[in-house]
Amino acid sequence: MASDPPATWIFVLDQLNTHQSETLVRLVACLCGLPVNLGVKGESGILKDMKTRRAFLEDPSHRVRFLYSPRHASWLNQIEIWFSILARRLLRRGSFQSTDELRQRVLAFIEYYNRTMAKTFRWTYQVRPLSA
Repeated sequence: MASDPPATWIFVLDQLNTHQSETLVRLVACLCGLPVNLGVKGESGILKDMKTRRAFLEDPSHRVRFLYSPRHASWLNQIEIWFSILARRLLRRGSFQSTDELRQRVLAFIEYYNRTMAKTFRWTYQVRPLSA
């Protein structure tokens, strides 16, 4: 975020409780220059509970905001698998002179991956009925 301070930043995360923490709320308020009383964690205001903190972090009027993936979204695991392949095969020990070079190398890797390694993910999840 330091590379482009006035930009709008949207982060997509799962619903892990640390992704809706008091510290994160305070950071977003500071980064967005919001002169608001955040309240007291567990007692009042925005910091009162997870629901109020999440609503604050998702607020579309903030320059820095968060979107949360649905609970039990196992289909997102496929995306995580692909990003781990990208990280292991290209980014981990990569050296890039500029963001343009990084962009070109990522696009070249995607083309290479699609041509040589891509295959259909076989979905094995079996739907179980909810118990009453």
